[in-house]
Amino acid sequence: MKNLTLEKIVRFAIGAAALSIVALIMYNYITLVAYLILAMILSYILDPIVNRMQRAGLNRTFAITLTLSALILLIVYISTNVIPIFGNEMLELTENLTVEKIEEITSQIEDKIRNDYPFVPSGALDENVTRITEELFDLGKLSNVVGDVVGIFTNIFSAVLVVPFAAFFFLKDGTKIRRDLLQLVPNKYFETILTLLDKIEKRLGLYFRSVFIQSILVAFTSWSTLSVAGLDNSLSVGISVGVANTIPYFGPIIGYILSILVSIIETGNFSLVLFCIIAIFIVQLLDNLVFQPFLFSRSADMHPVAILFIILVGAETAGILGMLIAIPIATVIKITINQITWSFNNYQVFRIESPSSNTP
Repeated sequence: MKNLTLEKIVRFAIGAAALSIVALIMYNYITLVAYLILAMILSYILDPIVNRMQRAGLNRTFAITLTLSALILLIVYISTNVIPIFGNEMLELTENLTVEKIEEITSQIEDKIRNDYPFVPSGALDENVTRITEELFDLGKLSNVVGDVVGIFTNIFSAVLVVPFAAFFFLKDGTKIRRDLLQLVPNKYFETILTLLDKIEKRLGLYFRSVFIQSILVAFTSWSTLSVAGLDNSLSVGISVGVANTIPYFGPIIGYILSILVSIIETGNFSLVLFCIIAIFIVQLLDNLVFQPFLFSRSADMHPVAILFIILVGAETAGILGMLIAIPIATVIKITINQITWSFNNYQVFRIESPSSNTP
């Protein structure tokens, strides 16, 4: 208690108040915080491209402007050429997805299961699916879903405006922002915090770039293999499989389920199920043997059991969004703990000095 001075108490109170204010702002403006996080992720992905253009002799601001302009043009192209196809395929699926159609498919599945496994009780699957579909197609709930979809597209439009703008300044002034934040760090902790930030930036940058490239490769190969398999809505399913694949372990399962369901909805029978399973199996084989070893050889630094547990915690905490951000958050926590532990073991300033016992 001798080392507890008024100055330290005031510093602690100010720090606690500042953290509380930041947490309150983040809670009340969660959408804006999400946009800023997306902008940071985008800056991590684009930073190597900008750096390479800068080394080639271009001014950094011009390189950032050129890169973001190309990205916006790509988004416009996708919006006018790919998304309409995606939307038409989804519209076609929803038109075929009626209560009667689902009940018919469910009956076929249950009959097939009972033929192979007679001990399965009759009507269990059919009754549960019928109840769920009736609730799903309830007009009141359907209007809520439509409202949610409109809200999602409104948020997407806002994100397209805000995220590139914020990413521009993260790319342009990222070093200055970090330098200003480091000025708030006491000198004795400066080296540790600087090393910590460098490690986090490198690891997250590598992770986000790897996930982004992996999603594109998986989406493209899924679209290609499902097209060969004969699935009409291969583009929409391929894009969905690519996005779902960003979730470790659970993404491939979602890919299998989605392709099987769409094939049954399209044909009304099981004629394409085996071909779709083979198509997604080929995609997962390429992903596990080629894409992941090449992309994640330096970014993965966790035990598979730990990754599974982290994803489950993320799902329980924030649903699908939690599953997507669980690994990056866990990575930051792990790097922080490792760096602080190392600093405590190697830097004298981190050790709590006991009062001298030989004072007169």
